[in-house]
Amino acid sequence: MGIQGMELCAMAVVVLLFIAVLKQFGILEPMSMEDSSDSELELSAVRHQPEELDQLQAQTKFTKKELQSLYRGFKNECPTGLVDEDTFKLIYSQFFPQGDATTYAHFLFNAFDAEGNGAIRFEDFVIGLSILLRGTVHEKLKWAFNLYDINKDGYITKEEMLAIMKSIYDMMGRHTYPILREDAPLEHVERFFQKMDRNQDGVVTIDEFLETCQKDENIMSSMQLFENVI
Repeated sequence: MGIQGMELCAMAVVVLLFIAVLKQFGILEPMSMEDSSDSELELSAVRHQPEELDQLQAQTKFTKKELQSLYRGFKNECPTGLVDEDTFKLIYSQFFPQGDATTYAHFLFNAFDAEGNGAIRFEDFVIGLSILLRGTVHEKLKWAFNLYDINKDGYITKEEMLAIMKSIYDMMGRHTYPILREDAPLEHVERFFQKMDRNQDGVVTIDEFLETCQKDENIMSSMQLFENVI
């Protein structure tokens, strides 16, 4: 798998890998009409109960039936209604047995763990998924910025972007052709900052990130890749 241009198209990588996780969970399987009532009753059957479906429907761009289907898949894999980081890492390691997905899974887990409590609730899961699959371009880019802004201080530094890039190379780099050089992640980061850091102050703000991304055709096309997955 080639990683050319990944410094500007990593959002597609995030979504693609997460879709693979969903399919592994069985979360994207279609739900029949007769399953609807059963799923609604099951919402009270786990130790951690999600918010009311009507409230989640208002917070996301999923229909009630889609939320019920998503919940069934989530509950089947996570009976407690919560996903901890170790489970998340284990899932990603199954997709990259010859690589090391630990660090990338850590960063992605933190992006979904909205409250920073060390667990992804069903609510966190569907709200993040709604943004990735059906959010506006602005919403998707803000989500991506949050992923890159590791310490959540409102800025992307070279160190943070390098950590993200290294985690992606650790996970997939050895499967690329031609084989990538060890300094390739740093080169990607430098190109990223040349394009994004408009005032050259050494950090990328959300405004710089949004402005640059929305002017890039590759990024804009990647935003539309997975809108009709479910």
